[in-house]
Amino acid sequence: MLHLGFVSAILPDFRVDHVFHFAAEHRFRCLELMCWPAGSGDNRRYAGVTHIDVDNVDAKYIRQLTQTHGVRISALGYYPNPLDPDTEKAEFYREHLKKVIRAAQKLNVPVVNTFIGRNPALSIQDNLKLYAEHWPALVKLAEECNVKIGIENCPMWFTDDEWPGGKNLATTPAVWDRMFEIIPSRALGLNYDPSHLVWQMMDEVRPIYDYRDRLHHIHLKDAKVYRDKLNRVGIMANPLEYHSPKLPGLGDVRWRDFFAALTDVRYHGPVCIEVEDKAYERDITDVQAAILTARNYLSQFVPL
Repeated sequence: MLHLGFVSAILPDFRVDHVFHFAAEHRFRCLELMCWPAGSGDNRRYAGVTHIDVDNVDAKYIRQLTQTHGVRISALGYYPNPLDPDTEKAEFYREHLKKVIRAAQKLNVPVVNTFIGRNPALSIQDNLKLYAEHWPALVKLAEECNVKIGIENCPMWFTDDEWPGGKNLATTPAVWDRMFEIIPSRALGLNYDPSHLVWQMMDEVRPIYDYRDRLHHIHLKDAKVYRDKLNRVGIMANPLEYHSPKLPGLGDVRWRDFFAALTDVRYHGPVCIEVEDKAYERDITDVQAAILTARNYLSQFVPL
C-alpha cells in the first residue's frame, strides 16, 4: 500500500507537534521532516527549516508524537550541496548530513533524503570524481546505521548563481547509472520526483520501471512547461523562464501512468506531496489549501 504524506518544508513556522497535528487532522499517513541546522541562515526557498534539531534529538518526544497522532516519519530531509566548491561549506554540509543519518537511526526512521551536490562550474565527469571521493563514507555510515539514503533528482538550477550546471549531480538516468556503478550499495537510492524530468523534456514514468529497486522514497510535485515561452528562450535558458512547479494535477506529469507504474513494480512506500507552487504562497491559509488541494487530487490514486 502507498502511504500519502507531505514534506514539512512548506510549513516553516509550525512547531513539529503542530505539523503532526495538521497531518493527522487531514488524514495523512506520513511526514518527511526537515532537519536543517538550527539557525542555518539558508535563505533559499524551502531551505533552512528545522522541525527536528539533530543536535538535540528528543527521541522519546518524537516517538510520542508519532504514536499519539498515528502518523509515521517517512524520512528525514536535508538538502544542501555536499559537493559545494567552497570546501569548508561542503565539509560542514557532509558532517551535518552524518548527524541526520545518526538521528534517523535513533528515531527508527528508514530513509534520509538529500542531494548529491555538485560544483556547477565543473563537468559531470569531474563531479563524479568528487562524488567518488566524498560519498562512500556517507553511504558506509548509512549502512552501519541501517538507514537508506534517497537522492532527489532535482538539478537545482533555478537561480543565476546555480548556472551552468546546477547544484545537484543526480539529474538523469545516465548519471544515476554512473553513481550506482561507483557506489553499488543498495543503501543508496532515489527520492524520485517526476516533475524534474518533465521540464527536462524526459519520460517521467520510465525510471520507475528501470530503477524499481532503488526507489527509497517518492516526492509528488508537478511541473507546467509553457511551450510559448520555451519556443522563445529555448532549453538553454534558466528553467524557470519556461516552466513552473505546480501542485499535482495542475501540470504535465502523467499521474495515471505514474501511479500505474508504481503498482506495476509493487512499490509499497511513502509518496509525499512537495508544495512549491508560488500560486499558493500568499499566506498560511493558501499553503494549507495547497496541501489539501493536492491531497484531494491524489486521493483517486492513494487511499486516505
